[in-house]
Amino acid sequence: WRVAPGGGLAGRWASTKPLPRHVLNVIDGRCSGAADGRVLENINPATGGAIGTIARSNASDVEAAVAAAERASVEWRGTALSHRAQLLHRVGDLIQERIAEFIAAESEDSGKPLKLAGSVDIPRAIANLRFFADAAPFLPTAHHPSDSGFGGEAMNITARSPLGVVGLITPWNLPLYLLSWKVAPAIVMGNAVVAKPSELTPSTASMMAEVFMEAGAPSGLVNVVQGLGGEVGEPLVNHPSVKAISFTGGTSTGRLVGRSAADQFKKTSLELGGKNATLVFDDCGDVKSVAKAVARASFLNSGQICLCGSRIFIQDGIAEEFTQALVDEARIAPLPSLLLPFLPPTPGSFCVCVCGVPVPADGLAGGGWGM
Repeated sequence: WRVAPGGGLAGRWASTKPLPRHVLNVIDGRCSGAADGRVLENINPATGGAIGTIARSNASDVEAAVAAAERASVEWRGTALSHRAQLLHRVGDLIQERIAEFIAAESEDSGKPLKLAGSVDIPRAIANLRFFADAAPFLPTAHHPSDSGFGGEAMNITARSPLGVVGLITPWNLPLYLLSWKVAPAIVMGNAVVAKPSELTPSTASMMAEVFMEAGAPSGLVNVVQGLGGEVGEPLVNHPSVKAISFTGGTSTGRLVGRSAADQFKKTSLELGGKNATLVFDDCGDVKSVAKAVARASFLNSGQICLCGSRIFIQDGIAEEFTQALVDEARIAPLPSLLLPFLPPTPGSFCVCVCGVPVPADGLAGGGWGM
């Protein structure tokens, strides 16, 4: 993957041999590095190898992005809802045209198999764009007459108005999928956005912002600022011109986001950590089949989805049989490599993926796995 010479919006992600690439910010319709030139290393967790660099932005980059979004929101809020919906459909069309590029970038950033990125992440992102484009015209507004209390009638009206600038902070497990879930409703309802993707999976966010420009979005409507949470996420949450924050991530960070937003009475949407229980009863029928289903529910996307099973309660009468069946399923489950979805990587590469530290040679010699 590489950006064509010249960079900027003229650059295109081209599917060539894997080459080092620099993931840029997209601010006010332009691709740019961090204001101070700093970068982060972008690591493919499936291999442990560096695949390029990421703009390491700071508060000044956030300030520029918010200012651009403010300017864009003034024009955008006055556009017809049908026009906003058409933009989302056009973005969906353009991502579909470049779907192989988006799949490969998502796979490299996250380490997930191409098959998973191609069957879930990118298609669902496109579906989100289309869903909100089609649903927005049917959002209800209402008016209800009532007794005014002064001998006449009053009319109560419910209307929807854009907030202005919305901040979006997204995680690394389903990068574009979850970002699209935030961008689409914000844009179709007349807002401008500043997005801060995870520094672990940065690429498709900037690619999507570029596609918005290609689709005809005003400059500054969709901005992406790359970098770390404390250096980008915090100033984004605290910025007085950002009227709402949508955050998906860990509970501890979400608590900080909620507190900061509360000081300014900002609207928040916080999707945080969850624990999902599976209950297995002794009348479940085929224990092995149930164990297979429970294993899939636990290990899909390496277990890195908020809805994956993380606690299992088993009725006493089948506890031993079910536990053994689940262990057997876990033992035979393939550990997918990046480009060959059905082949396991080496134990060493898996250890790098999990913990990022040197693998003990004696452990590998004994056939063990690191965790």
